[in-house]
Amino acid sequence: VQLQASGGGLVQAGGSLRVSCVASERTFGNYHVGWFRQAPGNEREFVAAIRRIGSNTYYADSVKGRFAISRDNARNTVYLQMNSLKPEDTAVYYCAASQGVLSSIMDSRVYRYWGQGTLVTVSS
Repeated sequence: VQLQASGGGLVQAGGSLRVSCVASERTFGNYHVGWFRQAPGNEREFVAAIRRIGSNTYYADSVKGRFAISRDNARNTVYLQMNSLKPEDTAVYYCAASQGVLSSIMDSRVYRYWGQGTLVTVSS
């Protein structure tokens, strides 16, 4: 499956942004999907994830209560709604997907497919 992330941009602190991850397959509903981010000089870190069945969601503590992940299987799309953005949220955001049983949905190493990333910049 190929993933296309989009929706990044420049936003002021306190603002909102929604990034999208569109898959090339109509069976995207069969994939677990995660969002990760990488700021300059930092390692890639987990942001949020959603399971393929039941659509259980998971969040990093740093974004809990501000970000929301959701999916629209009819559109082969997973969204990450980001509210109350902070300058420290500035990063390239990547979506990733995988099938099967994931040992840890928050671990980037379990994801097989990755999008190209979309840059989110939050100004203070």
